[in-house]
Amino acid sequence: MSEGVHDGERDLVAVMTGFARTLRAAGVPADHERTQALLRALTVLGAASPRGVYWAGRLTLCASAEDLPRYDRVFDAYFGGTGPRPAPPPLIGVTRNVTTLSGTPGQSREQEERAAAASPAEVLRTRDVAAMTGAELAEVRRLLALLRVGRQRRRSRRFGPSHRGRLDGGATIRDTLRHGGQTVRLRHRAHRTRPRRVVLLVDVSGSMSPYADTLLRLGHAMVRAEPRATEVFSVGTRLTRITAELRRRDPASAMEAVSGAIPDWSGGTRLGEELRSLLRLHDAAGATVVVASDGWERGDASLLGAQMARLSRTAYRVVWVNPHKGQEGYLPLTAGMRAALPYVDDFVAGHSLAAFEALARLLGGRRA
Repeated sequence: MSEGVHDGERDLVAVMTGFARTLRAAGVPADHERTQALLRALTVLGAASPRGVYWAGRLTLCASAEDLPRYDRVFDAYFGGTGPRPAPPPLIGVTRNVTTLSGTPGQSREQEERAAAASPAEVLRTRDVAAMTGAELAEVRRLLALLRVGRQRRRSRRFGPSHRGRLDGGATIRDTLRHGGQTVRLRHRAHRTRPRRVVLLVDVSGSMSPYADTLLRLGHAMVRAEPRATEVFSVGTRLTRITAELRRRDPASAMEAVSGAIPDWSGGTRLGEELRSLLRLHDAAGATVVVASDGWERGDASLLGAQMARLSRTAYRVVWVNPHKGQEGYLPLTAGMRAALPYVDDFVAGHSLAAFEALARLLGGRRA
């Protein structure tokens, strides 16, 4: 009897943790602390009533009124029903005095012109690349070629000279001998650092065709920044290593070489099989693995989940880049995304230049 109770508790934790992960992917800040508060609430209230689960989650997982519509959509989709809804608050009209840019006190014409010029540039940064004109895409490609993709540092096993750290007896003795037996200063050494490896998988299937070219150009920027610490593969119906092609200095030349190297453009997606190939043939241990895909798995979703579980145990960090996450109201409800998300550390957008800049900061160890 006791064992059955413990199994039930484990099932509840698994279900509610998965629910919280799906909420986070939808933009609700259902972090670890809030999830623990939900589990404590359900321990007291019980999980037998859908209404009780709905309100326990709503009160513990949401941070503001803006989270409520997304919470309702995810609750309905995740639990397969319609949660109870509170009555909508009455609408209150508010009148504000708005000052136009040209009428801002103390603002010079030069400042106005700079602000007006900055607006189109900001729109371009945040616009979905799938909706861009040819000229806009060309400008984004130019900016991507200039993007500096940072890289988080990791401690190496090798040592190097340092102002502090452990005493380097050999270097101290050699320095003493050079100075006629007089110890001028103590020498120290510390572990060197090196950039953490990144393995990038770019989905080139038909559903990703509006974004694949831009994501591959992002891969080119990554390889250019850290050629020895970056591996790039295309994924579709097969796994293809394209790192060598992306090492070319000129972006156009690199993309032409990549185009000739990928045999499965605009086909289907078998992410589970290709992740299995990656883990069997290539070393991902200690690396940050970035999967750029919309998650439309054409193969067995359970295989994808099993391989993602293996990957999460092997890699330092798993980042999933989904272009559709940048769209308002998007929910990660495809079979592939549902199978993968429990093993993803960071679920981010990949639809715009601003999203690529945010990914570059993330790979450099910065969240902002």
